[in-house]
Amino acid sequence: MRFKVEKNNLIAAIQTVQNIITTKSALPILSNILIETQQDGVRLTATDLDIGITCVIPVDIQEQGAITIPAKRFSDIIKEFPVDVVNVTTKKNNLVVINSEFCQFKIMGLAKEEFPSLPEFKDKKVIRVEQATLKEMLTLTSFAVSFDETRYVLNGILFKINKGVLTLVSTDGKRLAIAERKLNVGLDVDLSIIVPIKTIHELNRNLKEEGELSLVIGSNQALFDLNSVVIISRLIEGEFPDYGQVIPEVSENRMKVGRNQFLLAVKRAALLATLDYQAVKLEVFKNKLVISKSTPDVGEFHEELAAEYQGRELVIGFNPVYLIDILKNLSDEVINLELTDGEKPGVIRISGYVYIVLPMRIN
Repeated sequence: MRFKVEKNNLIAAIQTVQNIITTKSALPILSNILIETQQDGVRLTATDLDIGITCVIPVDIQEQGAITIPAKRFSDIIKEFPVDVVNVTTKKNNLVVINSEFCQFKIMGLAKEEFPSLPEFKDKKVIRVEQATLKEMLTLTSFAVSFDETRYVLNGILFKINKGVLTLVSTDGKRLAIAERKLNVGLDVDLSIIVPIKTIHELNRNLKEEGELSLVIGSNQALFDLNSVVIISRLIEGEFPDYGQVIPEVSENRMKVGRNQFLLAVKRAALLATLDYQAVKLEVFKNKLVISKSTPDVGEFHEELAAEYQGRELVIGFNPVYLIDILKNLSDEVINLELTDGEKPGVIRISGYVYIVLPMRIN
């Protein structure tokens, strides 16, 4: 194998696939990137056996071939290379030569045959989704995923498609995020899969603000084709909770408040939160919201915000992280927070989105 490539293009491709590589694997080959020539470019592939990523970049190919190279060492070498065009050549016994006119590295690789094969998705139905749409939906749901491994079905996002509507759902048991968007074309598809959070992070990292992606479902596997980048992931097996049962009816008891002012005030209150004293107190009055925090041996905080509210006055506590997560990801200038009483969940609803958060006891 021999090819010539722009240094910056190669660095970007390595970074795209390198994120999923773990140094703790018992299989040394999983620390490597597979590099294969194609008709007019090279394909880089990495996998941890649960998720695989491939990325194709244009190169000047002089000789076809394939090799696997230690990812971190290869990345470090290319980053420090002194010129903008890099030559990569394979020799006998899996030796890889990386050179320019005045600089040369030689490193040992491993044969392509040792690298795990990624699953194939032949004759499967393709679902097309706008990349910008999925990116927005992931932004509004990914922060509510659980990291409790004893509840493994919550360690990812539920993807549902029914009657041409895509629904994403995440929960950690203390909050629930639901995003719905109608797909552009009517689909005769009814599916329900749970995509692991690691895959979600890689999707978020690679999704663009334009163009489509293709989603293909195999046997406990999903393929996300983002054109130059393809992500293949195992799915989480199990039954996602029936989230529909916990969505409250729309309440007229709602507070309207400026999203950014609310966000900044909660952030300030959270500065005094500790592990034992997490809750931030909200006191809702007619046209006024008081946010406060009192932590023994630490200090106190108090701030008033203008708010539109006509319901009965109430006091409620929330984990500030759960409010910050949603407020920083919404784009609306004003939000409606539905509040029933101090022991019932708070609900934020906007078009195609519902966020439910349980209250906390105020110490």
